[in-house]
Amino acid sequence: MGQKIVSKNKKAFHDYHIDQIFEVGMVLSGAEVKSLRAGKANLRDGYAQLRDGEVFLHNVHISPYSFATLVSQDPLRVRKLLMHRREIRKLIGKLHEKGIALIPLKIYFIDNGKAKLELGLARGKKLYDKRAALKEKDSNREMERSLRRDD
Repeated sequence: MGQKIVSKNKKAFHDYHIDQIFEVGMVLSGAEVKSLRAGKANLRDGYAQLRDGEVFLHNVHISPYSFATLVSQDPLRVRKLLMHRREIRKLIGKLHEKGIALIPLKIYFIDNGKAKLELGLARGKKLYDKRAALKEKDSNREMERSLRRDD
């Protein structure tokens, strides 16, 4: 399955423990799809919210497409996400727990040309968790360097 990754939220893996990942569709306008194909999206401050049994994406910036003929839409508008009803029912119970959030992880295109979003059910990390993760990442990097030097 080939994917063309448009945007990744690298900060999410630093700030959160990702418990579960969902692949969801998005309701987009034609100009937004063209803008995504050009790679103009930012997931940094984005989050998803449940409202009236539906999931909505907030604070994800998709830049306006420069060649669009119609009036361009707000780049930060709230977008509806497409999920199966049983997945939404699972989320309802989990999101009421303290410290749980739905965070967008990446936007990509699948083989048939549809834009998909990877949503992560995330639990916030404490400061000492972030430090430990950085320390582990640095030690792994040093180990890789020393192995390359030995070869």
